[in-house]
Amino acid sequence: MLRHALALLLAGAALPVLAQDAPTKTDAPSRTFTGSDLFNLEQASDPQISPDGRRIAYVRRTGDIMADRMASAIWLIDTATGTQTPLAATGSSPRWSPDGTRLAYVAAEPGQAPQLHVRWLATGATARVTGLPDSPDALAWSPDGRQIAYTMRVPGEGMKLGKAPPKPEGAKWAEPLEIIDRVTYRADGAGYLKPGFDHIFVVSADGGAPRQLTFGNFQDGGPLSWSSDGRRIVFAANRRPDWEREANDSEVFSVDVASGSLRQLTKRYGPDQSPALSPDGSKIAYIGYDDKYRSNEPAQLYVMDADGSNPRSLTANLDREIETAVWAKDGRSIYVSYDDHAEKKVARIGLDGRLTPVVGGLAGGGLDRPYTGGTFSVSDRGQVAYTGGDWKKPADVYLGGKPLTRLNETWMAGKTMGDLRPVPVTSKDGRKIDAWIVLPPNYQPGTRVPTILEIHGGPHTAYAPVFASDYQLYAAAGYAVVYANPRGSTSYGAEFANLIDKNYPSEDYDDLMATVDAAIAQGFADPNNLFVTGGSGGGVLTSWIVGKTDRFKAAATQKPVINWISEALTMDGTGFTSRYWFRKQPWEDPMSYWARSPLSLVGNVKTPTLVVVGSEDYRTPVSESEQYYAALQIRGVPTALVKVTGASHGGFTARPSQSAAKASAILAWFDKYRTNAAPAAAQ
Repeated sequence: MLRHALALLLAGAALPVLAQDAPTKTDAPSRTFTGSDLFNLEQASDPQISPDGRRIAYVRRTGDIMADRMASAIWLIDTATGTQTPLAATGSSPRWSPDGTRLAYVAAEPGQAPQLHVRWLATGATARVTGLPDSPDALAWSPDGRQIAYTMRVPGEGMKLGKAPPKPEGAKWAEPLEIIDRVTYRADGAGYLKPGFDHIFVVSADGGAPRQLTFGNFQDGGPLSWSSDGRRIVFAANRRPDWEREANDSEVFSVDVASGSLRQLTKRYGPDQSPALSPDGSKIAYIGYDDKYRSNEPAQLYVMDADGSNPRSLTANLDREIETAVWAKDGRSIYVSYDDHAEKKVARIGLDGRLTPVVGGLAGGGLDRPYTGGTFSVSDRGQVAYTGGDWKKPADVYLGGKPLTRLNETWMAGKTMGDLRPVPVTSKDGRKIDAWIVLPPNYQPGTRVPTILEIHGGPHTAYAPVFASDYQLYAAAGYAVVYANPRGSTSYGAEFANLIDKNYPSEDYDDLMATVDAAIAQGFADPNNLFVTGGSGGGVLTSWIVGKTDRFKAAATQKPVINWISEALTMDGTGFTSRYWFRKQPWEDPMSYWARSPLSLVGNVKTPTLVVVGSEDYRTPVSESEQYYAALQIRGVPTALVKVTGASHGGFTARPSQSAAKASAILAWFDKYRTNAAPAAAQ
């Protein structure tokens, strides 16, 4: 969907395999994956191939153990030789000029706001083009290479009500009142929002003062696309008067670069986004759908004439969510990415709607769990650069189906990682469910091992057979990890995703139980040592599961929704839950919210359940986890509350030390209730 989805203290007795102490001179490093190894991980993202296809600029994310963060640098790859060259020690969003002689990117000096920079490839000279109060985003070169467009937040003024009395000189008073009047007044990862709006700017590629093109109390978003004559820029925005309460109704607009005049090009109820003008400027491709208030609505690829006339869908029969659209140089087709049966693919769509597969196996995104992901770009010659990989390691840069980087190859050669196997699953209504199991390193065939059911969030997302640091930590501690795409998951079509529309959680529970049963039937899982965890939507289902069954020895619910009424009125996207996951507002039909809230089942819970949440989570707010923790304590169910200090919902595992400590805390909790191994599976 285009809508956003519903994705610690260093305490607890860490298992020996997760010890964080650095090895001494006489200690051999662990051959299994450890928490400290999270700082060794490197990952490729945002690969941008040059127009002539000879070079790829990409963002290389590397663990910084001193800063406890993933640092981003920009590197160049020679596509003929595979030779890599560092371009910027810090930076993001690399974008080639139309002639391929320069590269624009965003980077920050210590203690300063990120700025737009340009590198001249022939000389290696770099210029800082802007001196902005905030970070530029959505960079886009003009066709003649003379200007760069971008979006940036413009500060505004909030509501004022009254005033404090005059303050004597030198007095130390309390902070002034904070007055909130916006519908969406806080955002996960950003905190409480300051007054202001994102607008479009242009600046000379040689530097100088920028010029603002759009104005008003609206959010104007990227990506930005220039017309072939450089006179117009198309973008998406929700500029209706009631946009705060109708947040999912963006349209495509065109802004005249000279005058700043706006023209609305689409008009329907639903999000129209990511517009891109064809190379000759005659057509606009964009992504969107008619909003029918279903919890999942796959976005389609549309094409219309540049004046907004003759819109038509090119993928109405594909039944997959289109995520990215890039015009081919000849303007006769469009490259798109989409998830299909737990695999991200790139295909070329002709203007007649004909689909031609190009590449598959894209990967990338978060490191902790195995979500589908990955990005791509296309050269003028039709070469597709993308991030790809498998379950053995994080994403690398690929071209033509072959890896150009091997960022983790050297250090991972000294590690024995958990092995991944597919698990065939048939749910009780006969549906086939994709599932996989990660086995502990050096697993002995025919033996049963303690097994963790790990559940993805969303719920409209999908897992894939790709790398996940959490799973490797769990496997190194002697656990198998089984995971699946139950009904409601994306990449299997709208019908499968909407089996839980206005009915979540529900039969997805049955799919997950069938997954556990399949892992037992295959001889991997020990039925006497089953554990369950998951985050966000997976936290919802973890809490739901322990209210429905006692088959798990222990559980860890991470950043869950426990009470749909309180979540609907406190999450950052106020109005989303009540519109797309329920048929009425909470005060109109409170019992429908209660019936699907895990809190309604807490009276059944006997399973020892750990509750884990980020202290600055505004998507499934901290109060949700605290309600559940309090209820479990009142009932006498073994529990503990773990807060990941300073972490948002989306940034739950952004700091490697916290990601490692969170996994260690969950393992320590499970290990408290782990019993002796079961007999070997029958052969």
